[in-house]
Amino acid sequence: MMIFNDRTDAGRKLAVRLRHLRGEHAVVLGLPRGGVPVAAEVARELGAPLDVIVVRKLGVPFQPELGMGAVGEGGVRVIDPETVAGAGVTEAGLAVIEARERAEVARRALRYRGGRPRVPLSGRVAVIVDDGIATGSTARAACRIARAAGAARVVLAVPVAPPRWQDTIGADADELIAAATPAYFYAIGEFYRDFSQTSDEQVAACLAEMAARELGPPAERAALEHGEAPELRAAPAPAAIASPDADPPGDDVVEVADGSVRLPGLLNIPGDAAGLVVFAHGSGSSRHSPRNQYVASVLRQAGLGTLLLDLLTADEELDRAKVFDVGLLARRLAAATRWLRSQPAAAGLPVGYFGASTGAAAALLAAAEPGAGIAAVVSRGGRPDLAGAALRSVRAPTLLIVGGDDWAVLDLNRRAQAELRCENDLAVVRGASHLFEEPGTLAAAAALARDWFTGNLNAIRHTAASARGR
Repeated sequence: MMIFNDRTDAGRKLAVRLRHLRGEHAVVLGLPRGGVPVAAEVARELGAPLDVIVVRKLGVPFQPELGMGAVGEGGVRVIDPETVAGAGVTEAGLAVIEARERAEVARRALRYRGGRPRVPLSGRVAVIVDDGIATGSTARAACRIARAAGAARVVLAVPVAPPRWQDTIGADADELIAAATPAYFYAIGEFYRDFSQTSDEQVAACLAEMAARELGPPAERAALEHGEAPELRAAPAPAAIASPDADPPGDDVVEVADGSVRLPGLLNIPGDAAGLVVFAHGSGSSRHSPRNQYVASVLRQAGLGTLLLDLLTADEELDRAKVFDVGLLARRLAAATRWLRSQPAAAGLPVGYFGASTGAAAALLAAAEPGAGIAAVVSRGGRPDLAGAALRSVRAPTLLIVGGDDWAVLDLNRRAQAELRCENDLAVVRGASHLFEEPGTLAAAAALARDWFTGNLNAIRHTAASARGR
């Protein structure tokens, strides 16, 4: 299996596969943000200009990490009607989301290029580059944007893609190139040792540097002297988020069986663990979720073991019916809990659930099962309402954490809280949106989860110890 050190390494390896485009009057277009450092290496190899092609995913309401299409420059849009229908999104709701994302497209395009015009594509070969392909909706939109801008030929190139990715892209690109197409594909970041986030500032700096090179050495030197084009390096993960899409040191890679399906996970149980927390990820997420990895690290610092598990396979993630099948997710979560309790290092330890998005509903549904014996549940930006009538059967103390600026989800959580009959609380993190991307908000959510789990899991452990001592 091909593993890239970082995006620069991936770009150099991908560039080798694109040498046949030298002299073809190409323009290399990076998909911000992670695709730009990859594209920069391709542009250097081909001696071609570098530009961005700005595309924004259209996220499902209440689950923005799940894409139902994409929009980009030039008024181009790609819509996945199955996802729109499955999520129950109305035309009016779609229009509101599309208007917001189009405004963001315009803002980012201006920020990335620093006022420079787009590189003309008319009659040229547009080489569109990203750091990998998952669902492909963003890449398809980018191909259509390039075509609408007059590109004579569109090439889509990525370091890594899942099997049969060509079927997803279809005729939107004239040529499809991937440096690696591994048989087992769960997330792009699995194939990078360093998959740290690329910042807007780095994208702008990279484009400025390459534009200076196009203008020649004097202009390049002037730009560098004024600090406009620093060397593009992999951005460190934000202080509040662990490095994404890599198996953290100290975690054991495990597999949990659900019938014939094998679900990969990351297990970490400290020697003196006071309890265990199983993470139920939301749609579009996985054990490599940087937010959940960060929360898991906070819990481990508090003496709790963690299991981060993929509840869906890579192929199942493409099936929107399974993405919204909370019953399936809950069943697999329960299977993972039984497996975890069978491990010698976990014997007798209380277990809690941490859920995000649809994973929160699955956690509550699993916790509501008779005999589940779950010690505590925490939902971050979750959809507890999707657990339906099962909310009244939950006995585990439940904490609902919601961003103060996530109005729609906050309302859904308030309604769900009214259905709970167990000990419960609703914590609102001020200034946080749905994904808790604002500075300090994820740290606040993690601290709330830590305190809820340690309080409830330690209480059960001490009660059990007292009972044994009698």
